This record gives sequence, C-alpha cells and structure tokens, in this order.
Amino acid sequence: MNPIEGLLHALDLTDTGARTSEDIFTGPSQWMPLGRVFGGQVLAQSLVAAMRTIPEERLVHSMHGYFLRPGNVELPITFSVDRIHDGRSFSTRRTQAYQEGQPILSMIASFQDEDDGLEHQIDMPADIPLPETLPSAAEALGEVDHPVARYWAHQRPFDMRHIPSPVFLAVDGPRVWHQAVWLKATGPLPDDKNLHRAALAYASDYSILEPIFRRHGLAWATPGLKAASLDHAMWWHRFGRVDEWMLYVQESPNAISGRGLSQGRIYDLDGRLLASVAQEGMVRVPRS
Repeated sequence: MNPIEGLLHALDLTDTGARTSEDIFTGPSQWMPLGRVFGGQVLAQSLVAAMRTIPEERLVHSMHGYFLRPGNVELPITFSVDRIHDGRSFSTRRTQAYQEGQPILSMIASFQDEDDGLEHQIDMPADIPLPETLPSAAEALGEVDHPVARYWAHQRPFDMRHIPSPVFLAVDGPRVWHQAVWLKATGPLPDDKNLHRAALAYASDYSILEPIFRRHGLAWATPGLKAASLDHAMWWHRFGRVDEWMLYVQESPNAISGRGLSQGRIYDLDGRLLASVAQEGMVRVPRS
C-alpha cells in the first residue's frame, strides 16, 4: 500500500468489544527500517483509541504522553482506554499502549466542548520561503542508497521541506537552535476532523528534535548518534487539514545530561496557529 493508505490503515483501530474497567482496541505497527515503531504512530493511535470513547462534538485540546519502551514493528499494539472523567464541558482519558503485555506508551488526553472565549496567538514568522521553492526530502536525499534514506525520501506519508535546509546528511549554515519545516500529507485524507487531529499528532514527532541537532552541528547520519523521544505534549488550538501545507516552527531552549528540549508551533498557510508541541528527547553522541 502507498504511504497514505498505510497511515489510514494504522489509524483504523479495531474495537475488541471488551468492556471491563477499560475499553480495549488493537492496531497494526507500520514498517520502519530500523525495526522500532515510530513514536508519532503510537501517539496518534493512542489518541484515536481515546477519541473512540468520546462524543464527536467533544474535541481533543491537549495530550501528554511518555514513551516507556521501544515498540517492535513486527508486533501489533493493544490500547486500553480508561474513562477517567466526564464533566459538563471536559472529558479526560488515559490510554496505555502495550506489546506482549508490556507498556510502550502512557498518555493522558483532555477533550472539551467547543466554547467561546478570549482569543489571541503568536503570529507566524514573516519572510518564510514558500514550500514550492524548497526541495522535498526525495530531492534532498537524491540517490542515497540506504534503507533509512529511502524510507525518508519515498515512504513517509508526509512531505517535509526544511528551512533553511535539512539535517539528514549534514548541517549547513550556522549552528542555531531553531528551524522551520513545511509539511503536508502526500495525498488527500477523508473529511474526518478527528482523523486530521490524530494525523497532526503523528507528524508532530518527525522533526521536533532537530533544532537540538542543528545547534550542535549534528546530522541524522552522524556516526554513533542516538536519539529517542522521551515524552511528548501537544495542544490543539484551531482545526486545520493536514493534507494542506502547514509550517512547523521549532526551537530548542535547552540541552543537558543527554537530554534536549524542543518546542514547536504549527501554522496553516493563512497564519492561523493550529497547535503547539513540546518534547524532550534523549540525544547522545559518542565521546571523542
């Protein structure tokens, strides 16, 4: 199946019908070249599992998750949803993702009925080059014959275009703590708002640690580099379609003790702030 079909297949969870103290769902693991489940996949699936227990008019506005163990792409994933709270305006759900009885991710998400209230946002940066003027991952990686490069170039369900340049093979330019990435699904998605919110969570995990790399002149291809997501927080502000271009503005305020913190803001083409993201990751480099 093509990458978009693979994304939709991964997010189409099976309801097992089990109704004890929790709701139980199952979902597949997508193939990845290094054999570990992509963190954005299990985040999005955990969110979909929680959404299945919420009335459609009550929308996710935040989630906080911890990655506990690496997932195995050869195994399916089980999701248990605890209906922690249902109030007049808000609902809270806890989702635990398991493989072989071991938790690989623990997430809490909050949902709210749409309501009127105060509104403001940080503006999108000015003078950002348009995505059509930037190379795609396939163009940036050229003919690099490596499983990871081939996956990044042709098999991910999102097109990603870096500003000022990608950090796949090398870090060009000054060692700064910030970057931006245009991203868009590689094909149209159904008109399901919850699906678009879950897919945005999926995509938010792709490049969020890269400002840490850029600040220290590290590329993904740096020999001995080890990086992994530790936790992930996300807040949805306004609805946007992930099959239209979005600008992911990213910065890293701190790195210490083999961990780095990154923050991000996701805008649509009209400059509307769709979501905010924060993630801490393990980033280790070999000692010289």
